[in-house]
Amino acid sequence: MKTPLLLLILLSLSACATVKTLPPSTTQVSIEHHGKKSYCKEIPRIYSGFAYNLCKLNGEPSRHENLGNTFNNVPFFIIDGSFSLVADTVALPYTLYSQSKHGSIVVK
Repeated sequence: MKTPLLLLILLSLSACATVKTLPPSTTQVSIEHHGKKSYCKEIPRIYSGFAYNLCKLNGEPSRHENLGNTFNNVPFFIIDGSFSLVADTVALPYTLYSQSKHGSIVVK
């Protein structure tokens, strides 16, 4: 029982926006949703995972409603956004320091 749960946690973290934006070497990040680029120019390191998900919603318009992949009819960005809020809160002391030292992350 523990192995499938651990595997599920690891798989969800690999797609987590916080994990993509947390490393100190991250100076730029590409944000797009199904080929549509984001209008965001930069995101702060503080709550960067949640900001990443919001920037996915702030992008080029589509002719069709496109909320992306879903899990039980809940769009994945909402699920990832929830996990990102928790992870961003846990990482808050680090991201406060990192924001003051490195500044915001540029969106390309």
